[in-house]
Amino acid sequence: MSMIFFACVVRVRDGLPLSASTDFHLNQDFLECRKRLKALSSILARYPSRGTAKGRNLSIHFLSAGDIACMAICSSSYSTIMAFCFLEELRWEFAASYNTRSINSASRPYAFIEFDNIIQKVKQHFNSSCGSRARASWERVEEELQLQPPVQLQLENTELLNGLSNGGHAGGHVEVAPTYRMQPVTPLGILSLVLNIMCGALNLIRGVHLAEYSFQEDHEGIGNVIAFLLPFLACVFQCYLYLFYSSARKVKTFLLLFCVCSCNIYLYGLRNLWQISFHIGVAFLSSYQILTRQLLEKQPDCGV
Repeated sequence: MSMIFFACVVRVRDGLPLSASTDFHLNQDFLECRKRLKALSSILARYPSRGTAKGRNLSIHFLSAGDIACMAICSSSYSTIMAFCFLEELRWEFAASYNTRSINSASRPYAFIEFDNIIQKVKQHFNSSCGSRARASWERVEEELQLQPPVQLQLENTELLNGLSNGGHAGGHVEVAPTYRMQPVTPLGILSLVLNIMCGALNLIRGVHLAEYSFQEDHEGIGNVIAFLLPFLACVFQCYLYLFYSSARKVKTFLLLFCVCSCNIYLYGLRNLWQISFHIGVAFLSSYQILTRQLLEKQPDCGV
């Protein structure tokens, strides 16, 4: 039967298993394949982002992106294209559930074992569905595999296992960083960008003019210069966080908001209450837009 038997998520740099499907098979071929998967996971950084280890009855497929790699044991008759559709779905689900910081700080195996529920759900979907809804994803993955074929390994090759255990002989490859698609920019988001750019420009102009005066006559005004330039930088980073995905976005957003608020309060006297309220209001609007613009929900076209 063509199906997915086992799947796991590992950390690329050291092969630490982060989560795995709780599937146990007493079949000797499966147990041997699990051993080889474990050995392979420890040196994934040496290989390109996609790879397949073909065996007589079972095959291992892996997809690495950034800090994590998704691996699966499938029957050898299972479609390679569909296997990578499955791995892409898992990779996206895991990236949406856990940030880079928590992945890098994990110190024990299966730190995210609760993700097994998602693995089982996606695996069951791919094992039971007919495949008619996956045409768009199938064509996209097929085209990607034609442009960049996965590295081919032989599961039964004993030299492979020895190479994995002893550090291997495979050459290093540059990893392909994951690309995260964000939800579309909204009209309110565009407004927040425009206002943020305007606030940043005002802060920069006032800061530069004050810096020229402070360096020449009033050396005690350096604190005011910093209080103008820090919100300028904060505005720039707020625009970046809104437009592009970044790990720990929530923490960064609150730090930038705190920076803008504290600096504007410090500038009371050089700015009146209306000006301070305007700058802080724009910072709150930008923060709200950053926190509400999430990763794009993945369409169920990867299912089979």
